[in-house]
Amino acid sequence: MKDIWHSSPVISPSLISLCDLCSIERSVKELEAGGAMMLHIDILDGYFSPSMPLGLDTVRRLRQLTDLPFDVHLMVNEPDFFIGELLDIGVQQLTFQAETESHIDNRLNQIHRFGVRSGVALKPSTPLCVLDYVLEKCDNVLLMLINPGYASFPGEKQVCYGRRKVEELSGSIKSRGLDTTITLDGRISRENIRELSEYADIFVAGSTCADRSRPRESISELISFSEQFRR
Repeated sequence: MKDIWHSSPVISPSLISLCDLCSIERSVKELEAGGAMMLHIDILDGYFSPSMPLGLDTVRRLRQLTDLPFDVHLMVNEPDFFIGELLDIGVQQLTFQAETESHIDNRLNQIHRFGVRSGVALKPSTPLCVLDYVLEKCDNVLLMLINPGYASFPGEKQVCYGRRKVEELSGSIKSRGLDTTITLDGRISRENIRELSEYADIFVAGSTCADRSRPRESISELISFSEQFRR
């Protein structure tokens, strides 16, 4: 699994952005055929952010339909139940929001006990200092470049300080000699991949860089584009 997560830059297509949720199996098979190496799955509760597009039962059924690694981003106010269910379903990477977890270190330990890659996600305005004493335990850090759950809101743009935050996190990881991956999410574009692949490892592909109406061709083109920045 390590080769997949560290084949930087990695394109992680967003399930809720690029799949027809009424024909989810067909859409996922299209992404597989297009060369997708993993599938990014957002789980929201409608409270942490104003969206709740995907249920756990759908994820459980999808686990039976594809062998793609599940790259899960959990955005919920009460993570206990969701994490237990997702670990039971069988995911390969589980990243939770720092803002909703009172025991970050313990939560990372819990997920690791199941042999699952564990990570912490930060909202745009959450400072990197919350990671100071847990970064060594993070397999992944996900930086949101827009406010989570607001992608469909008019005027929601990537934060102007996003690049600075990515560079600072990359510097911290390198200075400690860690192999923690950095995931970027939120209106990811080809320009982001071009400019930030030096620092980030995984780019969540949504509607701003791929076409939902032609997922196979679109994700294949995006992967081909990203390969020129491989490191």
